[in-house]
Amino acid sequence: MQVSNIAGASIKTTNDMPIVEPQSFDALNIVPFQLNPHYTEYQAPGHNGETREMRLQEFMVVNPDTTIVGIQEGSALRLSSNGLCLLGKKVAFEFKAGKKTEVKPHHSFNYLLGNNL
Repeated sequence: MQVSNIAGASIKTTNDMPIVEPQSFDALNIVPFQLNPHYTEYQAPGHNGETREMRLQEFMVVNPDTTIVGIQEGSALRLSSNGLCLLGKKVAFEFKAGKKTEVKPHHSFNYLLGNNL
């Protein structure tokens, strides 16, 4: 698992499914929201399984007050004393309460940090 998968509040929105039941889904809570690294909107032709967005929508039904940030391949979030910023040239997506919002590169996510900044 990559560090980004465990930097959020829990591992409930990772793309990997545990092979064995983990003792806990808690993560390091470095950032107080859910992360979905390697987010993609691509759906392979003929693939009838769930998309990433469908999985995140299902998560939001049970957790409507929880924010999820989906970052694409080649992007990163940088946490520093100045705050939290989206790095790279690709957009990210913020999900909350069933809504999806596109976020431009270099966007500041400081508002998601609350008092953790």
